[in-house]
Amino acid sequence: MPSPLDQAALNQLFLDAHTHNAWQGRPVPDELLHRLYVTFRMGPTSANSCPARVIFVKSRAAKEKLMPALSEGNRAKSMAAPVTAIIGYDMKFYDKLGKLFPHAPDAHTWFNKDEQTTFTHAFRNGTLQGAYMIIAARALGLDCGPMSGFDNAMMDQLFFSGTAVKSNFICSLGYGDPSGVHPRNPRLEFDEACSIV
Repeated sequence: MPSPLDQAALNQLFLDAHTHNAWQGRPVPDELLHRLYVTFRMGPTSANSCPARVIFVKSRAAKEKLMPALSEGNRAKSMAAPVTAIIGYDMKFYDKLGKLFPHAPDAHTWFNKDEQTTFTHAFRNGTLQGAYMIIAARALGLDCGPMSGFDNAMMDQLFFSGTAVKSNFICSLGYGDPSGVHPRNPRLEFDEACSIV
């Protein structure tokens, strides 16, 4: 049986973790990005569909390509981050279900009935995988700066042209500079957001 994580782990993942806006110059090695992926890919998705597709933008040329799609308020912090992950979702994710969900040979037919059904599952499960990525990144000692301030259509044209992948959100990754962290905003109390029935 799993044991509860200790308080230090909960602090690192949630309670002390912040969205970062400023970054140390310390690089993020490719090996750590590989480890990040093989960690967060294990999070659950519908029929093990795994629709998330991620581009880790690291090089100066790729960052220059990324910059025009970013909203003005996000440009400087994205360019300063060692890595900006573009988290997308594959609208043809069902084509890989033969590999990912082999015990149900007809699983692709559950999701390719129409565009709305495909979108609902791809977006929902791709978003879940993006959240798993943030938690896994924090668990591996990285800081995160998730954001949605960008032009999706331009991002898709720049990075996913000729594919069935659509951009969802972006997330800067690296080692945060605490001086750029904003004070914690309030959260809703249990009774404002939850009920037990």
